[in-house]
Amino acid sequence: MTAASNAPRRDSYDVVIVGGAVMGSSIAWALSASGGFDGSVLVVERDPTYSQASTTHTNSCMRQQFSNPLNVQISRFSADFVRNFRERLGGDPEIPDIFVHHFGYMYLAADEDFADTLRRNQAVQADLGSGTRIMSPAEIKADYPFYNVDDILCGCHNLTDEGYFDSGTMFDWWRRKARQNGVTYITDEVVDLVISAGRVTSAVLASGREVGCGTLVNAAGPRAVEVARMAGATLPVEPRKRYTFIFDAAEPLDRALPLTIDPTGVHMRSDGDAYMCGCTPDVDPAVDYDDFAMDHDIFEAKVWPVLAHRVPAFERLKVTRQWAGHYAYNTLDHNVVVGPHHEVENFVFANGFSGHGMQQSPAIGRAVSEWIAYGEYRTLDLTPLGYQRIVDRTPFVESAII
Repeated sequence: MTAASNAPRRDSYDVVIVGGAVMGSSIAWALSASGGFDGSVLVVERDPTYSQASTTHTNSCMRQQFSNPLNVQISRFSADFVRNFRERLGGDPEIPDIFVHHFGYMYLAADEDFADTLRRNQAVQADLGSGTRIMSPAEIKADYPFYNVDDILCGCHNLTDEGYFDSGTMFDWWRRKARQNGVTYITDEVVDLVISAGRVTSAVLASGREVGCGTLVNAAGPRAVEVARMAGATLPVEPRKRYTFIFDAAEPLDRALPLTIDPTGVHMRSDGDAYMCGCTPDVDPAVDYDDFAMDHDIFEAKVWPVLAHRVPAFERLKVTRQWAGHYAYNTLDHNVVVGPHHEVENFVFANGFSGHGMQQSPAIGRAVSEWIAYGEYRTLDLTPLGYQRIVDRTPFVESAII
């Protein structure tokens, strides 16, 4: 990763981005590469090691299996962006291709209600060009003999633009190219905002500096609520803990394991020569920003029994690595809040991704850059995901939440 400086080079910037992890860096690069924007950009990141960022604890997955057409479109845009990454970043031959393992997601339904949900969602996805298909238990077993499907009614699977991708390389090159294009990264923290006549006029830094800004972008991950409060906004986003385990199997599978969403909510997938799995805790409160302690009982009590039931070859396994990360969890509807504040016109949200941030970051970076450069969305209209729905307490409906 390229290093950040310790002080801003200017007294004022056209855009100040709070948070330099994947979302802030996506926005910074997209602005710096936009033909409609030629202003200055400052990214303020409190921890340039990103040791506690959601970005560094990601499972780096991408999917198109959503129920809302707009979420499917966001995913399809992002998948195309990753597939054509070098071209999207200007064709520099030093930029690597982004590795993608298209083993797909496999949603499994064990009751008729969820089977109907999968069928409805698949119709939406197919209408938008996704390669998802509903599979019978016999079809699942034929393609993936290692599954136990005795209690399964159907599955939904997609081998096109779904699976694992190298998000770390994407993040690294966004930062590199943003800096090459003139974006300034500093190690500091925004602790207050100065607001006058319905606009943010400057950001106050922990170091004591005050930096003027034309637009302020909140890309602060799980801490976004703190930045929103500085603008008088109530943002229903909080850190929720998620657990990930890497394990070796005594009997490795003979083909890649799709990212499998078991009816219990436990998920599992191939991870190179090993396997990755995880789950949502049964009790799921907000946690402190620096709480990354593991629950050492959850694997034995919740995860392993499901692994052994769904894939009998996983009855004998060994956990080799584990960690806890944070979702920036939107308690209203588990979807991103993006776009301008309804009253503070130059305060822009990019928050509350609830576990979808990495895969949605290409589309959100492009959208926010368009809003700042042109005053409107030009690629995808993300107005339904705006802050007004938070004010109105009107959820953006999405049934395919993990």
